[in-house]
Formats: sequence, structure tokens, C-alpha cells
Amino acid sequence: MSTRTPSKLEKILAAGHLAVTSECGPPRGSDPEAITRKAEMIKDYVDAINITDNQTSVTRLCSLASCIHLKKMGVEPTLQMVTRDRNRIALQSDILGAASFDIYNILCLSGDHQIFGDSPQGQNVFDIDSIQLIQTVRLMRDEGKFLGGDEIKRPPQMFVGAAANPFADPFEIRVPRLAKKIAAGVEFIQTQCIYNLEKFELWVKQARDRGLHEKVYILAGVTPFKSAGMAKYMKNRVPGMDVPDEVVKRMSGVPKEKQAQEGIDICVETIQRLKEVEGVKGFHIMAIEWEEKVPEIVERGGLYPRPKGIDN
Repeated sequence: MSTRTPSKLEKILAAGHLAVTSECGPPRGSDPEAITRKAEMIKDYVDAINITDNQTSVTRLCSLASCIHLKKMGVEPTLQMVTRDRNRIALQSDILGAASFDIYNILCLSGDHQIFGDSPQGQNVFDIDSIQLIQTVRLMRDEGKFLGGDEIKRPPQMFVGAAANPFADPFEIRVPRLAKKIAAGVEFIQTQCIYNLEKFELWVKQARDRGLHEKVYILAGVTPFKSAGMAKYMKNRVPGMDVPDEVVKRMSGVPKEKQAQEGIDICVETIQRLKEVEGVKGFHIMAIEWEEKVPEIVERGGLYPRPKGIDN
């Protein structure tokens, strides 16, 4: 096989720098400016930008097309791909489509169940799951083969990522599940947003105890609260989220007009603390529809300027 071209994100991590990624949700329409405008705000503060794939099962501009718009801007995209909507034929086809535009990062996900979205009557697919998707991308990249065994002309060269939720129940299987994804071939992990720092640090410690921190790059996920109402909603209504009472209390304890700034302060403090945790190799900042705050978070978190001279 030919030598693989590493992505900019992969190069930054391999060089030992703390990486910074962020993400943008595509619009519910076909105007590319909805994506390029968001990317313009954050492109100098992050190493790669994820494009979500019909997040929360709501129909949006597709991740692949959105990634191409980023690529045309000179921004490194990360293609998110869920297995909910496509069978193995379509998944492999879209991987090739991304590879044809030299998109070098992919995040392999199962996806939210369609019952939560705008088309609850839609048929889900789940032909393969996220772990099998990781294996598929690695097979296509490393062996240059389709799942059916045929050879690929010009295989994809993607840096393979996946998500991890250290907070979902049961907690005991969180690290074994991470180990399973690593065994499948994942190379970087972006975590669910972190508010319970003690529990996250325990998860990382358990991963370190098994030597997993040396086999995968872990990017800690952070999301700033806009209000106390958002904190309460995420605590009580979002499955797999762990928002401690004291965090909700802190958000509720400031006047309404100051809550957004308090949310950013909490996010910055989280980054500053987790920077010191062995095994954390970077941060994934999810400020969906609040992208204009990413530069402040990156700067105040001590993650700016980004490393220069590392391009793919």
C-alpha cells in the first residue's frame, strides 16, 4: 500500500501538542453560507471542525457536502458519519466520496434513534454499528479493500475517530467499551461533554490503568452553558449527560444576564483543569449555534495560538 497522508489533526497530536477541535451543525436548508460563516469565526482557533450528520435525527444539509465547503475554505474538516441512515454499501460509497475530496478525518457514530427527530416514522438502518464502521474504514484504508473483498483503487486515507460517553450507565462498561473501539482500530476519541470532572477523571484513570491512553488520543468534550435553564435541561432531559447539582446551582446563582458568561467561565475552568490530566490529548469544543464564543474559550483556556506550519 502507498504511504498514507496524515491529517493536520493527526500531525498535531503525533507531535505532542494539545489538539483543539470544534463542530458546526449544518443548516436545515441548502445555503452553504450557514456553514462557511460559522467556520470563519473559529477556523484560526481550532485544528479541525466536525460537521454533524443529521444530529438528533433532524434532517439537515449533509455532512459530506458541508465538509467539502470547509475544504474549499482551506479548513480541515472532520466528517461525522452515523450508521442509522445507511447500509454498508452507502457507507462505503460515502467514505470514497469524502476520500475523493481528500477529507482526512472521520468520526464513526451510531446516531440518535430517529424517533427523537423530525421523521419518527422513518426506517432506521443500523446495518452495521459504530464499532463495525471503525473496522470498515480501517479495512478500506489499510488493506485497500471493500467489505466484500474487492480491491479499492485509490483507498481512503482517513484518521479514524469515534465518540465515547464516560457518563452513560452502567459506568463499569465505559472503559471496556473504549477498549473495544481501540481493538476495532479507532485512533482518536471525542468524549461527551464533561461537567462531572471527578467522574471523567476516574474514567481516564481506569483507561490509564489498562494502558489505553497510549493507544488512542482522547479529546475531552466541553460545551458552555448559555443559561441555568440549559444546565437544568441537560441534567434532567438529555440521556447520558451528567450535570452535578453544584454546577446547576452555580449557574442559577448568578443574575440571568450574567449566566452566559458564567457558563463560559465554567467551560474555561474545565479545560484548565483537564489539561493537567495524563491521557487527555486535547479538547473538542461543542458550542453549537454559539460558535462566536469558541475563540474566547480557546484563548482563556490557554490553547491559543494553535501550532503553525502543520498542514496536510
